[in-house]
Amino acid sequence: MWRETLCCISIVALSGCSYFKRQEAAAPVVALGEFQSVTHGTHVVARGETLYEIAWRYGRDYRDIALANHIHAPYVIYPGQKLTLKKPKHPPSVYAKEEVVARQKTATLPKATTVLKKETSKIQTSITAWHWPAEGKIIKTFSPSRVGPKGIDISNKLGTAVLSAQNGKVVYAGQGLRGYGQLVIIKHNDTYLSAYGHNSELLVKEGQAVSKGQMIAKMGKSDSQEVKLHFEIRKNGQPINPLEMLPPKTT
Repeated sequence: MWRETLCCISIVALSGCSYFKRQEAAAPVVALGEFQSVTHGTHVVARGETLYEIAWRYGRDYRDIALANHIHAPYVIYPGQKLTLKKPKHPPSVYAKEEVVARQKTATLPKATTVLKKETSKIQTSITAWHWPAEGKIIKTFSPSRVGPKGIDISNKLGTAVLSAQNGKVVYAGQGLRGYGQLVIIKHNDTYLSAYGHNSELLVKEGQAVSKGQMIAKMGKSDSQEVKLHFEIRKNGQPINPLEMLPPKTT
């Protein structure tokens, strides 16, 4: 009888451990290549992570996460820091105020930043301001209903030049986001970010200012079955169809 009782106690104890482990899971699991806009749970910052990278992973606007966690520009985070993924209580209109305050506290802005400010209006008013990120054949188009990264895929030869689609600043360069391989994320202004995935080689570093049409990487097949560039544009954290922003292809 005592064996049966001990067995039952062991099962209950193991079940309890499993339950508490599930409760302790900090952030929702985002499957390989899956796009989700996550607005619950927390994320524990790992060494080398940036706020932009984390926001991209969860399909969020980096300013939303910054605001919810009382983080101000230039959005510095540190390893071990717990970030809530819940939506901020304040309306988006406070973003502009946050940026103004941050600029007032910052010393003289670099020349590259001034150029970026001038380009902001062009990005917002004209789709022809964008540059094609690579030459090649479009093998996958944007689909809001398709599960997976939201963008377009362009195929060409290994080592084909990957170009920045617009002036901006590199906010991520690495291989930490599953399903994207060697990836570059560029911030163009407070609204738009673009991403360039599956590269064979990265030619830029985080914090580097880049110009429209500048070579930033070489096309590859990192985390992919074929040589291609995966290209995304996100507006306020949400993926949009790049073909609606890029100029018409002539070839």
